[in-house]
Amino acid sequence: MPQLPTARPRLLKLSGEALGSHAETFDMRELARVCREILNGLPRAPIALVIGGGNIVRGVDLKSGAADVTRGDYMGMLATLINALALKDGIERLGGRCEVVGPHGIPNVCRLYDRAQVLAWLADGVVVVFGGGTGHPFFTTDTAAALRAAEIGADELLKGSKVDGIYTADPKKVTDAKRFDFLTFDQAIEGRYGVMDAAAFALCRDQHINVRVFDMTAAGMISQALGPNPPGTLVGELR
Repeated sequence: MPQLPTARPRLLKLSGEALGSHAETFDMRELARVCREILNGLPRAPIALVIGGGNIVRGVDLKSGAADVTRGDYMGMLATLINALALKDGIERLGGRCEVVGPHGIPNVCRLYDRAQVLAWLADGVVVVFGGGTGHPFFTTDTAAALRAAEIGADELLKGSKVDGIYTADPKKVTDAKRFDFLTFDQAIEGRYGVMDAAAFALCRDQHINVRVFDMTAAGMISQALGPNPPGTLVGELR
């Protein structure tokens, strides 16, 4: 039986927009910042990541009018692998160690997911980036993050957002929207706040993995999220 790391790992979920945008696929300064902040958090606990692909292509945007509605999802999964390689390169340039893992092995791109190997890497201080989503259409990278968090025994799933938590409404559109400090899983699912899909929340609830939603865009916030006093909204069981 594979042994879990002494300190339980954290699973960091970042959207592709953390690295760039459609106008500029990779913002190299932001990429370096993200990698540096990930390495800053590494001494506290092992770190794994799931990365989205929205800076390159969003599968959901390609479905309307497509000959095969699943094809957009496959394109999106490939985009996440490009971002995973970019993170690996950035982490290694800063002196860290990183491995890219996917649901399917691709020579020189990603290793085939093997739980025992992933746990060994994490225990040895290697940052593991999960690319390629779940490998199946119709599942979001949020669901992939919840799945991998459960498999590696993660202490918490840290969900990067463009705002500093979960609000009653979009704070960029509704000026008097209120931020929650804490929500139960059922409240988060029933509220439909749009920060994470219901399947991901439900999986984390069933596996007792807290979810923390925080602002990934502000400098220093990823380091803080990986630190002892993380910011944002906590979604979990009643305290």
